[in-house]
Amino acid sequence: MTTWTPQSWRKLPIQQQPHYQDQQLLAQVEQQLHKYPPLVFAQETRDLFSQLGQVAEGKGFLLQGGDCAESFNDFNAPKIRDTFKVLMQMAVVLTYAGGLPVVKVARMAGQYAKPRSSDLETLNGVSLPSYRGDIVNSFEFTEQARQPDPNRLVTAYHHSAATMNLLRAFAQGGLADLHQVSAWNMGFVASNPLKERYQSVATRIQEALRFMEICGITAQNSPSIRETQLYTSHEALLLNYEEALTRRDSLTGKWYDCSAHMVWIGERTRQLDHAHVEFFRGIHNPIGVKVGPGMQPDDLIRLIDALNPENTPGRLTLITRMGADKLADKLPALVRRVKQEGRKVVWSSDPMHGNTVKASNDYKTRDFEAILREIRHFFAVHKAEGTHAGGIHLEMTGEHVTECTGGAYGLSENDLSSRYFTQCDPRLNADQVLELAFLIADTLSLARK
Repeated sequence: MTTWTPQSWRKLPIQQQPHYQDQQLLAQVEQQLHKYPPLVFAQETRDLFSQLGQVAEGKGFLLQGGDCAESFNDFNAPKIRDTFKVLMQMAVVLTYAGGLPVVKVARMAGQYAKPRSSDLETLNGVSLPSYRGDIVNSFEFTEQARQPDPNRLVTAYHHSAATMNLLRAFAQGGLADLHQVSAWNMGFVASNPLKERYQSVATRIQEALRFMEICGITAQNSPSIRETQLYTSHEALLLNYEEALTRRDSLTGKWYDCSAHMVWIGERTRQLDHAHVEFFRGIHNPIGVKVGPGMQPDDLIRLIDALNPENTPGRLTLITRMGADKLADKLPALVRRVKQEGRKVVWSSDPMHGNTVKASNDYKTRDFEAILREIRHFFAVHKAEGTHAGGIHLEMTGEHVTECTGGAYGLSENDLSSRYFTQCDPRLNADQVLELAFLIADTLSLARK
C-alpha cells in the first residue's frame, strides 16, 4: 500500500467526474472550502462508528434514508422537517419490532452529487452535459445551465451547513419525542386504507409508552425519550469537495472526511485501483460501498480488505442493490464468502436502485411491491446463512409525492404526473415509507428470534 494523503487519489484514474472549463477558479474554490469549518466533528463520527460496530455484531439495525439528490431550489425548513419526521416514525416502529437499537443515518446535508450513465444527455437532437446534481450544474436543459460551475461547491457547503444546523435542532429540541412520534404513527394508521394490518403494532407501542410513564420514565426526566441522535451521509462522488473538507483530528491525529458522518462509494466508482477506493481507505469515517448483482465473491473480499484491512466492526457497510428478481440468486454466495473469511461488516439493503423501471408514460418509477420483495429476500438470505440483516437504505421523502407506484393507496402509472418532483430517481413518499416500516416489522421481529 502506498503512503496515503488526502491528495493521493489525484494520481489515480477516476470515474464520474464533471469537466470544469475554468480550472483556476476550481482550484480557488477548493482552497476556499479548505479554510471553512468542518460540517461534522470527529467525535460524532466515532460515536456512529461505535454504533455501527454493534450493528455488525448483530446488536443493532441501520436505518438510512433521504433524498436521491438534494436540490438548491427545494431547500426549505418544512421539507427538511418532514423527512426528519418520517425517519423518526420509521425508527420507532423498527426499534419496537426488532427489539434492537436503530441507528438513524440521513441521506441529507450533502447528497448533492449524482453519478450518471452517460456524460451527455440528448434531447430533440441537442446534446448537453448530463445533470450531475446541484453541486455540479443545473437541471434546466440549456447550455449555460449544464456547464459545471465550481461555485456550486460553495453553495452546497452552505446548504449542507444550514441543513445540519436544523437537523441538530430537531433531534435535540423535542421533535423526536417518542410520545409525539408515536402519536404521528397512530394518525398514519387511522387514515390508512389498510389500517387493520398496522393497528396492532401502533397500539402496542402506545401501551409500552404508557407503561413507561407509569414507571416514572417520562420526557421530563429521561432525555432519551425526547432526544435522539441523527447522523448524516452522502455518496462521496466529488473527491475534490471531500478532500477540501477532510481534517486531521487534534485528539487522535487521524484523518476524517468532515463533510458528513458517513460516506459511501457508489456501484460505478468502486474499482480497486481507482481514486475513490484510494481516498476512502485513508479516512477514518464509517464508510459504505454499493454492491450490485455483478459483484463476485473474490472481488468483494479484495474490496473489503482494501477498505477495512484491520477488520474493525462498524468501519464498512455493504449496501446491496440487486433488484427483487436477482438478489435471492446473487446475494447468498457473497454473504457466505464474507462469513467464511471472518470479515466484520454491516449488511444493508438498498431495494431502490435495482427496481427502477420506465413506465408506459415514460416516467421513471419504482414499484412498491418490488421494493418490499427485495427487502424480504434480503432478510431471508441472511436467515438462511446465519448472518445479520443489518439495515435498509432508502431513497425517500417526507413529502406526498407520486413517484413510486403501489402501496396502500394504490398509486398507478397514471398518478405519477400529479406530483412527480424528483430531479433524478423516484422516491417513496411519506405514506409509502411508513407503510414499508410497518410491513417489515414482522420480518424484523422474526429475524431477531
